[in-house]
Amino acid sequence: MKRGLTALAALTLLGALVLAGCSSAGGPTVPALGSTSGTANADGGSGGDRAAKVHAVAECIRSHGAPTYQEPVIDAAGHVYSDTRSLDRLSRSALDELDQSCGALAAAAGYSPTDEPPAPPALVAAGVRSAQCLRQHGLPSMHDPTSASAYTPGHGFGLRAGDLPNNGALGKDDPAVQRAFAACRALLDAEIRASELTSLAKD
Repeated sequence: MKRGLTALAALTLLGALVLAGCSSAGGPTVPALGSTSGTANADGGSGGDRAAKVHAVAECIRSHGAPTYQEPVIDAAGHVYSDTRSLDRLSRSALDELDQSCGALAAAAGYSPTDEPPAPPALVAAGVRSAQCLRQHGLPSMHDPTSASAYTPGHGFGLRAGDLPNNGALGKDDPAVQRAFAACRALLDAEIRASELTSLAKD
């Protein structure tokens, strides 16, 4: 799922419900951070050269408003996984500043810090196991994630409102949701570990 520069719509498997956002526009002369795909891009180079370019983007982001932004990782196929959650927390003005300061570096590296590549197989498998458990413990509408499902590195897949009782009216405070999460805690934790940056790069 394409990720914009503002907060994303997701209820993570930790039970946090956040509001949907949209993409922001970059500056008139500098490519926006979201202007390239998170998937492999030949324009970004390869090997150590690509890694150096990606690192330069991360350094720029950390020095322009997101000091906790984690180092992105590159898998064997050239997909770049990024700490999008750190960027989701920034204000629109802070994101615009990042566009102006780091957009050209991101374009040169051939990836967008605000996008994630499709979920890799190991993460999807972990998410399916979590979903099966949740269905068995009181959330019968819980969907199985696919490679196209939204996820947040370090936090797993999101839940749609339709997965929850009463179309998610009570969110994580719904007793049925709390019971299901408690029963499936080990599998949810395994899914979260599978979504960590270092795990994504190994898939």
